[in-house]
Amino acid sequence: MFLRMSSDSPHAVTGERPVAHLVAKDVLIEYPTPGSDLITTAVRDCDLVLDRGDFVCLVGPSGCGKTTLLNAVAGFVPLSGGTLELDGRPIPGPGPDRAMVFQQPNLLPWRSVLANVTYGLELSKKVNKAEARSQAADLLELVGLADVAQKYPAQLSGGMQARVNLARALAVEPEILLLDEPFAAIDAQTRELMQAELLRICAARDVTALFVTHDITEATFLADRVCVFGPRPGRIVKEIQVPWGRPRSHDIRRTPEFTALSEEIGDVLYSAIAEARAAQLEGAAR
Repeated sequence: MFLRMSSDSPHAVTGERPVAHLVAKDVLIEYPTPGSDLITTAVRDCDLVLDRGDFVCLVGPSGCGKTTLLNAVAGFVPLSGGTLELDGRPIPGPGPDRAMVFQQPNLLPWRSVLANVTYGLELSKKVNKAEARSQAADLLELVGLADVAQKYPAQLSGGMQARVNLARALAVEPEILLLDEPFAAIDAQTRELMQAELLRICAARDVTALFVTHDITEATFLADRVCVFGPRPGRIVKEIQVPWGRPRSHDIRRTPEFTALSEEIGDVLYSAIAEARAAQLEGAAR
């Protein structure tokens, strides 16, 4: 992974490795199966490291545990084993240093676009109402929605609602943005536009991003690294470095290098699925 250090950084001079922003080590997540005494293992032996400013995508088959890991980083799901640390400290639960962006915007229909973005600030009570409105207005400018601040969610397209959803998450000034397939419910053209917008916004706000997706080309376009999950119990079977810097233009999608990298990610994913199925069949035959 890249260490984003300037030449005058003390770590650059001494060679000392700074504390990673987010570290998952040997993470185990289990939960009881409803209606039985069985325990389901969602994630096992999962290791992941993010430095500040990283954009990492998690790809894998449905039900492999990648969203469960994301929820654990958010503090919504407890660990059954292993450790999760943010800046060297255990993650005890939800906190304002992390913000979640879900697939469905779930905007409050009775509040205007501006009021939806100020909602988190109002709950935190870190700023007064005037400052919350000012910050929300700046964010709507950033995501290109300043002209619809007084409209309501029902008056917006799916892509516009996704932008409001992103602005609302950024309003609390998180250090890590956790995104669970945030563009899955919008059309393909708008989705590609939103991907480029997300990269621009993350650069402007200097946030670290952990992004879950089923779409291999989306991961290839967005990520600094793509972490491929195998079938449940989920673990990262391979990390693949993406060689291009950010920001990125849509032209990169038309290059042979982009196609080759997407195919490499797909090959790793489908091989992991095939190996898991073969192991299941072998176990059933015994």
